[in-house]
Amino acid sequence: MKIDVLTLFPEMFLPVTEHSILGRAKENQILDIRLTNIRDYSLDKHKKTDDYPFGGGAGMVMSADPVFRSLEAIQAKGKRMIYMSPRGRILDHTLIQELSQEPELILLCGHYEGIDQRILDYWNMEEVSVGDYILTGGELPAMILIDAVARFIPEVLGSSDANVEESIYSGLLEYPQYTKPRNYMGLEVPSVLVSGNHKKIHLWKLQKSLEITKERRPDLWDSFMEKSGALTKEEKVILQQLLESEDL
Repeated sequence: MKIDVLTLFPEMFLPVTEHSILGRAKENQILDIRLTNIRDYSLDKHKKTDDYPFGGGAGMVMSADPVFRSLEAIQAKGKRMIYMSPRGRILDHTLIQELSQEPELILLCGHYEGIDQRILDYWNMEEVSVGDYILTGGELPAMILIDAVARFIPEVLGSSDANVEESIYSGLLEYPQYTKPRNYMGLEVPSVLVSGNHKKIHLWKLQKSLEITKERRPDLWDSFMEKSGALTKEEKVILQQLLESEDL
């Protein structure tokens, strides 16, 4: 997959895209992440990329011309373009999977108080949000999108089962994890995890995921309950025990 990122601060991406899983994916040519500095396409002698908004208002707005010129330079027309925006569609599991099927993505990182609306209209950009809060720019949201999407690209993680087992991709929040030593400062690893009984371990993990999800994310819990008919007999027993304990 090729991902073009248009930003005023390309150096922000290097610690994320050059190391760990994303770095290895780039080295193995699974991911091709290209950073474009929007300032390079400003015709202003000071490389200015913003101006005061028409109609007044606080702050500055990213100008259309440098962004247009940078999009033209990377031959963006006809490709899927996303503007990281707090007013956009929420980046969820469904959208992440959808984006991972694209051969190319173009991400635009805004700054200041936003960007000239004509950029969105002319280039038919989608707006995508990582949550109901405001950040200083689109760089951090773009990194989140890249990281989340990359995990669904074959060979990036090295295991086709990794995403299925992780956190909310299974429909539930993740169960507690432990590693060596078995006893640390008097705190013991649950005995079932070292029992070698894979069936009991699976049911323990399910029970913990159910408890955590019900307590912390009622929205995910309700969604999971709608699909709970697909559980095995043993798994349904765990679920029923949890529901009965809540009723006591």
